[in-house]
Amino acid sequence: MSIKDKLLAQRIYLLLGGLFITSLVVSNLIFQKFFYWYPLDIEIFGSKLFQISVGILPYPITFLITDLISEIYGKKRANDIVIAGIFASIFSVGIILVADDVPALENSPINDDTFKNVFSKTIIAVGSSMFAYLFAQLIDIRIYHFWKNFTKGKHLWLRNNFSTWFSQFIDTLSIISLLCFFEVLPWSSFKGLLISGFLFKVLVAALDTPILYLGVYIFRKRFKLKVNEEINLL
Repeated sequence: MSIKDKLLAQRIYLLLGGLFITSLVVSNLIFQKFFYWYPLDIEIFGSKLFQISVGILPYPITFLITDLISEIYGKKRANDIVIAGIFASIFSVGIILVADDVPALENSPINDDTFKNVFSKTIIAVGSSMFAYLFAQLIDIRIYHFWKNFTKGKHLWLRNNFSTWFSQFIDTLSIISLLCFFEVLPWSSFKGLLISGFLFKVLVAALDTPILYLGVYIFRKRFKLKVNEEINLL
């Protein structure tokens, strides 16, 4: 591969990393708003199916990106992005702590109480998210590469869905358990939120499979990659 192509691949990798980190940080900031998506009017353990936090919306994007990076750039580059996302989450908490400590002006559009009400639980959310997310993503990457090696680069749909389904369950179970433990969410809604969150992520993972196929196809065509071949960055 030419230096020009490697530089282009590097820029695309940085762009994907930026999208990953943004999705991860934003999901921790907006998690307190819940909504009800109702393709089916079903209740599970007292909660409506797909009664979920808006923080879950960016999450499938992060797993799609790590799967794409794993496929094209390899396991190490995917792990690097996950670690960078964790550091970005910690840094965002630091900024929120400083902003919360600074007293608001009397004529400030957002007063101290409103700011604290919106962001006070972000630290717990980020802490819970970092623990669960790091664990889930590392599992996702390992399972993805296990199936990639086992199938010798074939059957992309298999590793995309199998790795994501298992890791998303671990992620959802860990986050909801920790948020309930810290009394951010009531335990009475634990089962309903767990099932709704997991099923929503499974559905999105199935829907994003064609997008992953398209992304892999574009990469392989542009950089003339063979099946199971990865790009070694500079």
